[in-house]
Amino acid sequence: MSDTLLSPSDLERADALVLFGITGDLARKMLLPALYRLTESGKLTVPVIGVAAGDWDDDALRGHAREAVVAAGTDLDEAVFARFAAGLSIITGDFADDATFARLRDAVAGFGFVTHYLAIPPSLFTVVAAALAAAGLNRDARLVVEKPFGHDLDSARKLQDELSTHFDDDHLLRVDHFLGNRAVESLMVSRFANTLLAPIWHRAYVDNVQITLAEDFDVADRGSFYDAVGCLRDVVQNHMLQVLAFLAMDPPSAGNARAQGLEKWRVLHATRSMDPAATVRGQYDGYRDVEGVEPDSTTETYFATRLFIDNWRWAGVPFHLRSGKALAVTATEVVVELREPPLELFGGENARTPPNLIRFRIDGDTGIRADLVLSKPEGNTGPMTVPVGVDYAQVLGRQELPYENILYGAVAGDPESFAFFPAVLECWRIVEPVLDPADPPLPYARGSWGPQAADRLPGLRSWHEPGHRLFDDDRVY
Repeated sequence: MSDTLLSPSDLERADALVLFGITGDLARKMLLPALYRLTESGKLTVPVIGVAAGDWDDDALRGHAREAVVAAGTDLDEAVFARFAAGLSIITGDFADDATFARLRDAVAGFGFVTHYLAIPPSLFTVVAAALAAAGLNRDARLVVEKPFGHDLDSARKLQDELSTHFDDDHLLRVDHFLGNRAVESLMVSRFANTLLAPIWHRAYVDNVQITLAEDFDVADRGSFYDAVGCLRDVVQNHMLQVLAFLAMDPPSAGNARAQGLEKWRVLHATRSMDPAATVRGQYDGYRDVEGVEPDSTTETYFATRLFIDNWRWAGVPFHLRSGKALAVTATEVVVELREPPLELFGGENARTPPNLIRFRIDGDTGIRADLVLSKPEGNTGPMTVPVGVDYAQVLGRQELPYENILYGAVAGDPESFAFFPAVLECWRIVEPVLDPADPPLPYARGSWGPQAADRLPGLRSWHEPGHRLFDDDRVY
């Protein structure tokens, strides 16, 4: 029992990881490569027991894992993979069959504490949780569930209630893989560890904030999944609002996940619900031709909106969010635009001094960049913008995959990379007014920046477009 609300949770370290859905798409693309990397770094020292349907055996799983690691672009080290493969095994059977869980109980017998990780469709979360409890596998165990956690506010509450009957809140972790991204965590570090930035992170200095999560690829072979979810539920309600929370929260009063979660809740609680009049939904040309997509689908592949945070730090500062598929570039970037100087001294009659921008690239070529204003050497030609900053890969080396941090936290009992449930509820509350609107989304061309209506969001002067790279791209300064 914690002494205070802000005391850190004392979570157990697991002696085995049970991975439901180990033969699925998420495991192949993300989880198995991340587990290999954890083995390489010495952080994964426990066996991994997969549970899946089908007729797989241990050798088939190990061959599949090798293919997944190679497909992820990893330079496979045979000695490392041998260590990884030695700890891999699989149990097959239907998740609705008690015999499957009886075999699992035998497989984990002798392990002191077990983490059950559900990389399966959300419709199966409660089925598996109940089956684990019926087999006594919820004792000395932790449950980790993938996103999405519900599909609206009521369903999130219901899912929490159902899972809580089998696993209490100290033994239930909710995945949002953006929280495992070190560049997202660096938003908080950059703000609170640098007194250079802390004083200006305030409505007195910040004019507006833009958060962009753009992808230049389409839904590919995920039509059936995506058409039932859409951009808002897929990335805005979770990933983008988590980024907003890191960006706008006040500093936590203690260095642990519980204190951090409370500050996230506070800033999200102060965030107004989305206004349909300040929201644009789009759908890229050709989306309805994708296999698995309904021919008359009104699912959005693009979403843009304006938010306000009604607290002392941010009152009156607009936060513009946008995300979409089949856009001009792939980039996840935050742009903080500072207020212009009170007097125009350098721009001249035909040009104004451009504002300072602080950019955080939190996916791909991650880093932080400030756009500063200098005088051009020709004289009398107005000021110019010069980027300065840090490329994280050059300075810090390889950044862990987000799922390395998620899986390590799941095994080690570190809740920092997981979503705080009261904050999850606030995220659903914020998006609720714009879920499933009656109006169809606006069409937009592939390779564009989405519907032109998004350029006319209330209060928006212009979007700051991310380049292909944070530095050394083709933008003109």
